Amino acid sequence: MKIIFAGTPVFAAHALEALLKAGHEIAMVLTQPDRPAGRGMQVTSSAVKRLAQQHELPLLQPHSLKQSEIDSQLTSINADVMVVAAYGLILPKSILNIPRLGCLNIHASLLPRWRGAAPIQRSILAGDCATGITIMQMDQGLDTGPMLLQKSIPIAADDTSQTLHDKLALMGGRCIVEALSLLQQGRLSATVQDETLASYASKLAKSESKIDWQLDAEQINQAVRAFNPHPGAHSLIHATPLKIWQAEVGVSSPGNPGEVISTEREGIAVVCGKNSLVLKVIQKSGGKKMNVGEFLTGSRLRPGDRFEYLDD
Repeated sequence: MKIIFAGTPVFAAHALEALLKAGHEIAMVLTQPDRPAGRGMQVTSSAVKRLAQQHELPLLQPHSLKQSEIDSQLTSINADVMVVAAYGLILPKSILNIPRLGCLNIHASLLPRWRGAAPIQRSILAGDCATGITIMQMDQGLDTGPMLLQKSIPIAADDTSQTLHDKLALMGGRCIVEALSLLQQGRLSATVQDETLASYASKLAKSESKIDWQLDAEQINQAVRAFNPHPGAHSLIHATPLKIWQAEVGVSSPGNPGEVISTEREGIAVVCGKNSLVLKVIQKSGGKKMNVGEFLTGSRLRPGDRFEYLDD
C-alpha cells in the first residue's frame, strides 16, 4: 500500500520499520521538528527522522499542520492510507480526509481505556493487569474513533514504563502490518468505542512522582515502576533527594510512614500506609544508579531515619 507515515519517538520508529519490512511504499514521512534534548540540550532529530533518512524516505517536519501547502503536498501523493503513531500534532479534518482509506492510529492501550498522552504509565499506576495495542480509524476526537484491531498483553509485576513501552512498540509494528493486510483483503471491521468505559491518560506531571509514604506499599511500587525511566519516583532523606528506580512490596511493620525499619544489603525497608516498601535500586541527586548494597557502603542511613515528602 502507498502510505503517509506520521510519528516521532522510538515507539513510532518501530512501526515505520515494520511497514518497510512488510514491503509497503512509504511515500512521505511526517515527524516533529528537531528540538534540544538531553543534559546538553543539543538539537536532536527524532527516532523516526533518523530511520527515514537511513532509508532515504521523503520527509516533512512542519511546526503546524494547519497550512494549505501541507494539505496540497499530502493530497498530491494519492496515498491509500495514513498511519499515525505518537506523532505529537493533532491532525485537522482536512488531513484526515486526504488518504483514500483514511488515517489509522496505533495507540498503546486497550481503548476506550486510557485515551490520551500517557497510556503506558497510567496503566501501571492504576495497577492494571493487562494492556495492549489498538489500531483505530482516526476521527476529530482524542482517540475516540472506531477500533479496527486490538491485541492485549499482560502487565508483568516487574514491568516498568520502559519495559512495557518496548513490548508495546514491537507489538504496535506487528499490529499495523496485520491491520493493513486485513484492510487490503476487505476483512477489517470497525467497532464503535463504548463511551461508558472510556478513561483519559493525562500527561504526567513531575509533581506526581513525589512519593507519598502514607499510601499503600503496592501503590508506591506502582508509581516507582510507572515513573521509570522518567522522571523517577523520588523522596527526601537527610535533606538529600533520592530517586527510587526499583523496589518491591514487603511485609507489614510497625512504625510511621516513611520510617526506615531495616537497612540490609538486599534492600532498605520503609514503612508505608500499608505494608512496607523494600528499596532495591536508588540514585542520589547527581549520582549514578546503584543497588542498595553499594549505597549503604558510604551512607549514614540507619533504622529510625525517616523519608520526607519532597517539596520542590
